[in-house]
Amino acid sequence: MDLRVLQYFLAIAREGNITRAAEFLHMTQPTLSRQIKDLEMSLGKKLLIRGNRRITLTDEGMLLRKRAEEIVSLLEKTEGEITASGETVSGDVFIGGGETEGMRFIARTAKRLRESYPEIQFHLFSGNAEDVTERLDKGLIDFGLFVGQADLKKYDYLPLPGGDTWGLILRRDDPLALRESITPEDMEGTPLICSRQTVLNNEMSGWLGRDFQTLNIAATYNLIYNASLMVEEGIGAALCIEGLINLFGREELCFRPLEPRVAAGRVLAWKKYQLFSRAAEKFIELTQSELSLDGD
Repeated sequence: MDLRVLQYFLAIAREGNITRAAEFLHMTQPTLSRQIKDLEMSLGKKLLIRGNRRITLTDEGMLLRKRAEEIVSLLEKTEGEITASGETVSGDVFIGGGETEGMRFIARTAKRLRESYPEIQFHLFSGNAEDVTERLDKGLIDFGLFVGQADLKKYDYLPLPGGDTWGLILRRDDPLALRESITPEDMEGTPLICSRQTVLNNEMSGWLGRDFQTLNIAATYNLIYNASLMVEEGIGAALCIEGLINLFGREELCFRPLEPRVAAGRVLAWKKYQLFSRAAEKFIELTQSELSLDGD
């Protein structure tokens, strides 16, 4: 499969129109159409549904788009690492993680590193643990920031300072909002909106004292903002870590921590036997140095 043709296919998927994609690629529309038809023939699958105004992807086309984006991204990352191997320390550092306060330590370390090596660039990918793990395993990111329980058998990692507090996002007119904290007994009968990871890993069973899935789970989420909208509409209370979403200006919502307190630890992980770029090496060296200073 030709990389150049994959880039053609991605342009069509992005533009939703062969003519606009051809203009973007500076080639004729018939030439581009022929390249994609040849790709479909070689794969033995239809990739595009050609409408009058817009092109949509078949199931096979959506799969190819996902894989093609990963291939192109990995190639660009590899090229950057090779071209940055001169005397000057430069290049890219790719970091994935959830949008938590734990990223602040990463940001401070990145700032200090750029003070010494201003040609280093950082690229952040936001996602849940499943998304970050997938990209880490495929080499699309160098480091992953994990919060809470995570399977780290495949990785080397550094525990980061601090921790995130678990609790519920509630409507202010919910009776539980009158409490300063939420106990296991308070959970009884309360419709909950939980991350899929929390449900599948049964993360709260120790705090709850029984199987977490025996509770009234009304919905699951992977993006907390969308879950907060369901809270607003009265679907239930969202179980999450504090600070994951900014409640400023949303007077109808509030956060109440769990009691006894449940803290989610933070780790920075990378694949075992990882061959780092010079930029990534400098980042992990500085991270280790910062952590040793915190421990003194």
